[in-house]
Amino acid sequence: MASTATDSKTPSNGIQYEGVDGTDQNVLKKHVAFFDRNKDGVIYPWETFQGFRAIGCGLLLSSFAAIFINVGLSRKTRPGKSFSLSFPIEVNNIQKSKHGSDSGVYDSEGRFVPSKFEEIFNKHAHTNANALTSEELQSMLKANRVPKDFGGWLASFVEWKILYVLCKDKKGLLQKDTVRAVYDGSLFEQMAKEKASSGKQA
Repeated sequence: MASTATDSKTPSNGIQYEGVDGTDQNVLKKHVAFFDRNKDGVIYPWETFQGFRAIGCGLLLSSFAAIFINVGLSRKTRPGKSFSLSFPIEVNNIQKSKHGSDSGVYDSEGRFVPSKFEEIFNKHAHTNANALTSEELQSMLKANRVPKDFGGWLASFVEWKILYVLCKDKKGLLQKDTVRAVYDGSLFEQMAKEKASSGKQA
């Protein structure tokens, strides 16, 4: 007899989701958890800096990322709280920091939407079905732009360009598996382990 219960990953709106595990941590929280270096639920600029250094970024890029990310996201994740010059990001509210002109792979609650992820490659990966070239990435960014959403344009550009620079392969391709791993945060852990084992200093 077929069950009439709704699948836990397929709510009444019919959209397939992934990402809420037994601890109720959605994928967007997992994406940023690596940068919460002391695991207290708050990410400060120096933790963002340390996280980028841990995955092999240089001083300049790590400093830029710490300022850009924390200044841009802090207020959004702290609704109702006063402004803080330490620019903390509250992990539990990270879904409130979602910007426009993005891929839609995270929904408004921070859940991973597989169909939107596949859409990135179905629509834009023409050279290789499982990877994006620099030109294809730029085409995707342009296609996702919401008119006059300049903040969203900038945020998307910075996020994807940093990912491309750090993770493109020798052929200049950003692989699908790499993009999937960055969405759930596992890529950061992997990169940190590789850097630590290599003993290289950026």
